[in-house]
Amino acid sequence: MIYLYGAGGHAKVVIEILERQKKEIAGLLDENTEIRSLLGYPVFQVIPAHGSTTDFKMIICIGKNEIRKKCAEEFKVNYQQAIHPSAILSPRASIGDGTVVMASVTVNCDAVVGRHVILNTNCTIDHDCIVNDFVHISPNAALGGKVQVSEGAHIGIGACVIQGIKIGKWATVGAGAVIIDDVPDYAVVVGNPGKIIKYSDQK
Repeated sequence: MIYLYGAGGHAKVVIEILERQKKEIAGLLDENTEIRSLLGYPVFQVIPAHGSTTDFKMIICIGKNEIRKKCAEEFKVNYQQAIHPSAILSPRASIGDGTVVMASVTVNCDAVVGRHVILNTNCTIDHDCIVNDFVHISPNAALGGKVQVSEGAHIGIGACVIQGIKIGKWATVGAGAVIIDDVPDYAVVVGNPGKIIKYSDQK
């Protein structure tokens, strides 16, 4: 039995992935007292107790990377994966705990995907990429071979990153951007070719 933390739109997609995997969903956890159910599953306002609860299985269903990290550090539970059956995963790739892999995603040979990552619909992670913890790769984004994406970075919808590039921690790559140079930590990059327009407040 798996609990989902967060009862928004992202949770809807995760629910359907788990249903396709034929995994049993116990319900959802959310602090919003007005949400009572989602897609027919009950929503509880009880939050897991702090400390280690290894028999409590959970997936964090929150799109914001920084909030997902905060929750993962706070709740010491048994984090599960959700992997859509249509995803194409190399047997030589690795996927971390708590990570969600959505429909039509491709992860190629020797790619390493960390914990609590979102690989969104139809994105591609090519050979030898390293995608660190709490990253979100948005729909239709593409990473060339040997790209490194540091902790907490967000790659926007339809963005393209050429081979060998390093994306800094907590950086943001805008939708449709074409990245041909390394992106510094906390930078916000947009356009073709990608240009830094600012640095995030997290810096």
